[in-house]
Amino acid sequence: MADLVHKLIFKSADLFPDREALVYRDERIGYAVLAKAIDSAGKAMLALGLDRGERVAVYLEKRPETVAALFGATAAGGVFVPVNPLLKPEQVAYILRDCNVRILITSADRLRLLAAVLSQCHDLHTVIVVNPGAIAPVIVGLNIISWDDALAAGHGKAHHGIDSDMAAILYTSGSTGKPKGVVLSHRNLVAGAASVAQYLKNDPDDRILSVLPLSFDYGLSQLTTAFHACATSVLMNYLLPRDIIEIVERERITGLAAVPPLWIQLAQLNWPSHILLRYITNSGGAMPRATLDLLRSKAPNTQVFLMYGLTEAFRSTFLSPEEVDRRPDSIGKAIPNAEVLVLREDGSLCAAGEPGELVHRGALVSMGYWNDREKTAERFKPVPSRQSGLTIPELAVWSGDTVRMDEEGFLYFIGRRDEMIKTSGYRVSPTEVEEVIYATELVGEAAAIGIPHPILGQAIVLVVTSRNDATLDHDALLAACKLHLPAFMLPSRIESREGNLPRNPNGKIDRKLLAQTLQNAFMEHGT
Repeated sequence: MADLVHKLIFKSADLFPDREALVYRDERIGYAVLAKAIDSAGKAMLALGLDRGERVAVYLEKRPETVAALFGATAAGGVFVPVNPLLKPEQVAYILRDCNVRILITSADRLRLLAAVLSQCHDLHTVIVVNPGAIAPVIVGLNIISWDDALAAGHGKAHHGIDSDMAAILYTSGSTGKPKGVVLSHRNLVAGAASVAQYLKNDPDDRILSVLPLSFDYGLSQLTTAFHACATSVLMNYLLPRDIIEIVERERITGLAAVPPLWIQLAQLNWPSHILLRYITNSGGAMPRATLDLLRSKAPNTQVFLMYGLTEAFRSTFLSPEEVDRRPDSIGKAIPNAEVLVLREDGSLCAAGEPGELVHRGALVSMGYWNDREKTAERFKPVPSRQSGLTIPELAVWSGDTVRMDEEGFLYFIGRRDEMIKTSGYRVSPTEVEEVIYATELVGEAAAIGIPHPILGQAIVLVVTSRNDATLDHDALLAACKLHLPAFMLPSRIESREGNLPRNPNGKIDRKLLAQTLQNAFMEHGT
């Protein structure tokens, strides 16, 4: 078994050198060719001065160079940081600064968008541009080199690494503001790939469609799972849900992962009767029962795996297909090589049916948050030891989610303890949205609230008051949002209020009261 994450590809290249590893548009890349590309990318980074454990950010859509860059960074002894291609320049710059990125790999078009903010990224010294023949902008203080030239000049011996070393940093929105960087080790990624491949029964004949962002742990898992199983990963940057159905049929896809809003859209489409899908998976929120029933009617021979995960532990639970009819509202049981506990605030085990916090222990528990001791200490805490002689406590991740466990050990999601908004499969920080709103100087107070939505999971509703009794310009406010926020973070609706927004006993804006008031009003008016 591979010990380092890039060795998943190298191992598969030894076993099946000519088997398709990646499909991208008309390109079909075998494992031996992909392994060579990853090795070349790693040597290019070494030649550019990448030191052990230094970060390499990849700000690209899904394409072969993206895969080569991510795993090339770990092959060199560095750490990869996949950046969501939907993020705006200011958000990208924050990530680059926060984890001290040294090398950025992107396209010429994206680099032009970033040109004005990269001067803030003081640790960045090199940008590799993947577009062949594209004219990249000149940015003072940065070494800008083409992908082909970097590969041609590559040389050097990789830094020594072991499985407990950092391999990746994935940024996830936090409830109190800026995104947090979740640090994953090689062991986390390899153990996660093996665990998921085990319960999905992946093998070399599988063809897994990659439609989710690789900056999303669920999206990255599609790659690592495929590579662990020597299977084929088909990369897709889709425009319309119909495109997904077409490529599933054309590429003979056997495994498809998506989030609830996408499943809702896919369920409305006509599916080919001869589709070869062996399984589909859902995570990132609960799949509505009506959507589940519709999908199963369109693909009756396809197994459905309902899952729950959090970036801090990659994946936590799954409901096996044979249990879907009996308990479709369950998130299942712990994945292989993990234990999921339901604990009271004092750390004691909850009784069957008693609500408590979901706590995950095992090899998939990440290394904490990058450069944030306080938040790491809040989320990563010891579990009560069952071995009295152990003197070094084991850390588990406390999810912040309230669940219950029935007498047979099946888990059921109840709700989140924090204020994160779960929309379109993304976790959105209300504070991050509000910071953009306040920066416009158009409002007095603002609160971003998540309201249940049949397609999105939650819709973002912005509740604002006017500034100094001035007339509030909703159009200007929405235009400012579009300039600084990606589409999935945009408010679906803006609600104005007179006076101050309601406060809780601690003097903070009472988000729960606002959410309940909005939800009641929308239900009353059928909106």
